[in-house]
This record gives sequence, structure tokens and C-alpha cells, in this order.
Amino acid sequence: MKTTVKYFSVIATLALMLQSCAPGTSLTKDIKEIQPGLLEGYIPLSQMPSSLLILPPPPEEGSTAMKLDEEMAEKYLTSNDTARKALAARDAVLQFPEATESFNRVLDLQISEEHTPNLYMILRRSLTDAALSTYMAKNHYNRLRPFMVNGVPTCTPEDEEYLQKDGSYPSGHTAIGWTWALILAEVFPEKSDMILVRGVEFGESRSVCNVHWYSDVVAGRTMGDATYVKLHSREDFLIDLEAAKKEVAALRRKSSN
Repeated sequence: MKTTVKYFSVIATLALMLQSCAPGTSLTKDIKEIQPGLLEGYIPLSQMPSSLLILPPPPEEGSTAMKLDEEMAEKYLTSNDTARKALAARDAVLQFPEATESFNRVLDLQISEEHTPNLYMILRRSLTDAALSTYMAKNHYNRLRPFMVNGVPTCTPEDEEYLQKDGSYPSGHTAIGWTWALILAEVFPEKSDMILVRGVEFGESRSVCNVHWYSDVVAGRTMGDATYVKLHSREDFLIDLEAAKKEVAALRRKSSN
């Protein structure tokens, strides 16, 4: 199963540029493909939501919030729900086209490059935006991940060497999944409840995998909200979103005939 280390290593490098980005500067302006398979986002780096400003610091050792993090981690570690753990491992995959499966499971029309090219492109580009939105806090706090503290392997052991160098707070996967859920709920309003439930599960999968604390996931969802709001201020995103809604409507008409 392919995972996501190569994506996040590139995004982490780009995030370092974000920290020194001058106001009004868009470092991604001329970038079409950051690396093979990873596209530029919609949001200029200078306008990226700042997780360092938006989020509170992660829980301190000995605090009530940290005790909750530890209790939730223990809950997932002692669970015998193998089906949920398998789902969490699948949710770790962000490469396309495999990444579409996380939400295709709750949709009646399947997202694909062939049949929903506009929506497929939105998901690919917003991945970069949501991931980048988390890195100001990630790099500042450099929080240790659960598996580094409890010594229990994750559901993606091949990623652990990289993840040890990547801050735990907030969760980038959660920010991506929640951004996708909000976008998809707008495109498929009749499926919005199921999509949002799936979006919550997607973030929780990071705790199931023992790579994020509960508070990392909650903070990641906040950054997904912030990314979604910022995307709606971008004209190119809104144009693509309208096109995505039209292509889905056209597929529905075709399937009903």
C-alpha cells in the first residue's frame, strides 16, 4: 500500500518558504506540479491560514487536555477492532487516484479523473492547501507523535522514520480530509451527513494509527475549516467548484436516463 511520505516531505520544504514569505508574494504562482503527482494549491503562500495564529498551543504535560490525549491513545491501542484499523491504514493513503476511495465509499457517483475531472483536480489542489495550512504550528511546536512516546508501531511503519521528523500538532491528514469533506458536502448536498461523518472518521484514523494525539486531530479539523473558508475567497477555486457541481449534475442526469 502506498502512503504519503514523499508528499509531505515536499510540502514541509515548501512550508519553510512560507515562514519567510513577504506580504503580497505568491511563491506558488508559477508552479503547476510541485513534484510528480503533487499539484500546486489554490491559495498563495502569503495568504495561507496560519495555524500558529489560529490554534492554541498543544496540551502541556500533566494538563487535563494531555491526560485526555493519553486516554484516547490508550483506547485506540487496546482496541481489537481490526476492520477499523484496516480502514485507518487505507485513510493514510493520499496519493491519487487511490485517495479518492476514502470518500467514494459513501458516494453514489464515484470521483475519478475520467468521470469527474474538475472535482478530481479540486481534491488534488486543495490537498496541498490544507497540508500547508498546518505547518506554521507543526514547525513551531515540533510535538512528539504518540508512537514516539508509547513505543507502539503505527499502521504505516514504512512512514515512521519521516514522521519522527515531522511535528504532530496539528494533524495534516485531518486538515486535508476535513477540507475534502466540506468541499464534497457542497458538491453532494444530499449526501452531506454521510460525507461529514466520513470526514470525521478520516481524521480519527490518525489516532487509530497511533500517529496523532486526539488534540492534533481536533486542531487539524480547525485548519480544515480555515482552509475551506480561504478557498472560497479564491476566484479560480470558485470557478472549478461550479464546474465540479455541473459535471456531477450531468452525470446524475445521464444515470437517470
